[in-house]
Formats: sequence, C-alpha cells, structure tokens
Amino acid sequence: MNRRKSREIAMKLLFEMTINKEEYKYILERFKENTEIKLQDVDFEYITKIIQGIKENIQTIDSEIENNLRNWKLNRLSKIDMSILRLATYEIMFLDDVPDKVSVNEAIELTKKYSDDNSPAFINGVLGNMIKKK
Repeated sequence: MNRRKSREIAMKLLFEMTINKEEYKYILERFKENTEIKLQDVDFEYITKIIQGIKENIQTIDSEIENNLRNWKLNRLSKIDMSILRLATYEIMFLDDVPDKVSVNEAIELTKKYSDDNSPAFINGVLGNMIKKK
C-alpha cells in the first residue's frame, strides 16, 4: 500500500468535506465506488483514521494551526491549504508512527501539486513553527 497516495486521497476527501459539508463515511464510500485508482494500492484504514481523527479533533487542530499563523486568520486560508494543514497537523499531534519531518515534507509536496506558488513556503513556515513549539 502506498502511504503517499493514501495521504493525497485523504487530503482530497478533506477538501471535499470542506466544500460539500458531507459526512466522511458518505464521501469515502462514494470515492470507493467512483475511483479509477486501484483500491488495493490504497490504505483505507489510514485514510479513515486520518479523516475520522480530524473530524473528532477539529477544534484542537484548528486552534493549533491558528496559534502558528503569523499575520493570518484561519478563515482567510484557501480550502486546499486548510485541508493540507489539517492533515499534517493531525499527523504531528496524534500519530506517533509518522515522523514530524515526513508530515511536513508530504504537506509541502501536496501544496506544490495542488496550491499556488507561494503556499509551499507558507505551509512550511506554519508547520515548522508548530514543531518548534512541540
């Protein structure tokens, strides 16, 4: 199973949840039914753990993100950047089996792929601040 691909799918589903305000179980099932990705290459246990964990800890995660923003407010962030930050913050705060540097690197790679040119440095700064304070 590919952790990078699974992380990317989790980010996309988080983004979809932000836009559509739908329950994660419904979004996950719809993804499984409609995807062209080989499902055996995806770690759905990890994806479910991430999405459910973020949903259950959203206030703590958003508070941690906001505490590490400089001259920004949470509600000003793009939905894609917010989804990436929530994913990485969850991994940093709640998953001991994922090294912080891996979470940050993966977040930056997702940002390069899905966000604008200024976002990777921004994401790196926010997550870097978070890790320093840990």
